[in-house]
Amino acid sequence: MNTHFDLPGILKLDSGPGNLTRITVTGPQATATIYQHGAQVALFQPHGERPVLFMSQQSQYATGKPIRGGVPIIFPWFGAHPIDSTAPAHGTVRLTDWNLVSTELRADGVVELVFAFPPFLKYRVAIGRQLTMTLEVHNPGPTPLKFEEALHTYFAVSDIRHCSVTGLENARYDSSVEGVTDKSQGTAPILFTAETDRLYLNTRSTCVIHDPVWQRHISVEKSGSDSTVVWNPWIAKAKAMPDFGDNEWPGMLCIETVNARVNAITLPPGKTHTMQQIVRVEKA
Repeated sequence: MNTHFDLPGILKLDSGPGNLTRITVTGPQATATIYQHGAQVALFQPHGERPVLFMSQQSQYATGKPIRGGVPIIFPWFGAHPIDSTAPAHGTVRLTDWNLVSTELRADGVVELVFAFPPFLKYRVAIGRQLTMTLEVHNPGPTPLKFEEALHTYFAVSDIRHCSVTGLENARYDSSVEGVTDKSQGTAPILFTAETDRLYLNTRSTCVIHDPVWQRHISVEKSGSDSTVVWNPWIAKAKAMPDFGDNEWPGMLCIETVNARVNAITLPPGKTHTMQQIVRVEKA
């Protein structure tokens, strides 16, 4: 693998925690770390900036277990399996090694890696001043393929209690925490004072995290996605998760690019569905 995908001075493959294969990218515009396990992006840091993604210090790096933080890929179901209570939450592809099929240093200075999870999935990660993640789902079978999917992105923030999110004004959401469905966000930005777990449906809006302490905005632009999740576990939920530090919750916020529930995809035979997320960091 080291020989076949060598980009001298840019790409390094080695064993990370738990002996999981780790790909370190030191590109002209940014650095990144991606694990072969789940094809999971764990670090994205444009040169001169703070890390953009959150990683839990308590994450379990082990075959068959999810990595807590970064950008887990959710497929083919979101949350609990609708029928099988013993099936892993959020599907199986985040728990398994993907194939690295190509690497490229493009003329514009962006480093692109392509992963595959045969026969359904191809995943492109483009690392420059912005991070572009493109998930392609192909249906090779003779019948329609129904699935849910998400790029379950954990963002690093200074303190969630000082941050806000714009872009979902007047969108409608379901909240497992509040016990409500089809509630309107209204015109105000999203603020955080307690556990938040909302699934916004029928929205393709770009979301922006406003972080006044770190004096930056993080924009999350998407296409091919009709749902967005906003999540922070707060105090009690953080303590209940074995792979999440008790005191880490103020430093993270999930803004997830999703197709779930009424926005689940039904893909005809022989067709391909593409969902993309573009993350940009700007100074406030």
